Amino acid sequence: MDFSTLTAALASKSYDKIADVCDNLMLQVAAEGVSYQDEWPYAIHLIGHIYVDDINSARFLWKSIPSSVKENKPEVVAAWKIGQKLWTRDYGGVHEAIREFDWSQELQGLVAAYSGKLFRSHFSLTGLSRKSCIFKLYTRKMFQLLLSAYSTISIQDTALFLGMSEEDATSYVLQQGWAADPASRMLTVKKQPIVTEQKLDPSKLQRLTEYVFHLEH
Repeated sequence: MDFSTLTAALASKSYDKIADVCDNLMLQVAAEGVSYQDEWPYAIHLIGHIYVDDINSARFLWKSIPSSVKENKPEVVAAWKIGQKLWTRDYGGVHEAIREFDWSQELQGLVAAYSGKLFRSHFSLTGLSRKSCIFKLYTRKMFQLLLSAYSTISIQDTALFLGMSEEDATSYVLQQGWAADPASRMLTVKKQPIVTEQKLDPSKLQRLTEYVFHLEH
């Protein structure tokens, strides 16, 4: 089976074209009556749809995948786990699903690009950093998200999520009772009693992002 167009799209980092390339290839081989199920790049196809926020198509594709493939190809299951978390707007779970699986080399670039795209899309870090009062609110809500999603997390990832330097992020979370291991550069999250008023509401965070967008434009 000729996957040269898909290989070229991945190599050129044309990630927004992956879903269409896979859909067209699937139609082509189906029209030719070629058996493709065992060798089809389902994980790439799923992440391709997820990358362009086409969760409905990803769900349809997942349902069409043979059970034998789901049982024997854990990367396919891992790809759909991202889709499941997105469906329920569990963005902390999305990042956890991305980080907990050891992705194949051909998928690493696509998954990493999607992770960055998701972060920029939902949290608009650049805009928030220009409005200090809003940024403080963003930081607090993102901190609550980290509390709910992680038990341990690297200093680098914490800094990314909080929109701070690694030094400032470490100082911030240490003030909240977290513990740091300088050798492994990992942070241990200190869970806090859940207060109803402080629960993270993804819809509120989305509205915050939209508000900042309007301020900046």
